Amino acid sequence: MNLPNSITLARISCVPLFLWILSSTQFHAVHGRQEMLASVVFLLASATDGVDGYLARRMHQVTTLGMLLSPLADKLLVSAAFTMLARFSPNLVPAWIAVLIVGREFLVTGLSSVAIQEGMSLRVRDIGKVKTVVQTVTVIAVLMAHSWTSWPMGNILLPGERIATCAIWLMLAVSLLSALACFRAFWTEAVRQEGKDRGGAHPVVLEQPVNKNVRVS
Repeated sequence: MNLPNSITLARISCVPLFLWILSSTQFHAVHGRQEMLASVVFLLASATDGVDGYLARRMHQVTTLGMLLSPLADKLLVSAAFTMLARFSPNLVPAWIAVLIVGREFLVTGLSSVAIQEGMSLRVRDIGKVKTVVQTVTVIAVLMAHSWTSWPMGNILLPGERIATCAIWLMLAVSLLSALACFRAFWTEAVRQEGKDRGGAHPVVLEQPVNKNVRVS
């Protein structure tokens, strides 16, 4: 087990720890302790996203296992976070939003796995990075708003719940757009490879209609 894959497994191990913190009653003695601990764990896990891939390329340790595990770890972390937040703070994260996010994560994972097996190149990294940042900010904002409805910023009180709600809607929009971009890239690459395998021949050949009054449009 090389170092990049070890970092990926460490990110996966943060998932049950995150779930245990938010579902445990051991942290209720101090106001906000539960949310703070969960935020720290989620931030540490999110910070490793990209580190494993960078080290794998830098150390020439890119493996098929790592290419499959790294995106799976991201999907598990995000899916677990929003599923738990739908139960932990249902007024901020409705269940239907959690279902959309989880469905989106595993749909993209499936497309990415097929792309890797077929040797396809899906160039949607920039959108994926923006989506990851927005999702991380949203999770932290929801956790903080659950404990503190207002956030002091000098002499100003920021509306924590309103900020968290705006972050959720922004996250949902970016997540769906990135899923659409991934599906479009997958479809384009699949059509390109199909045409290449057929030697550039047209996939459908239309015969001339017998009736001259019939036109093929």
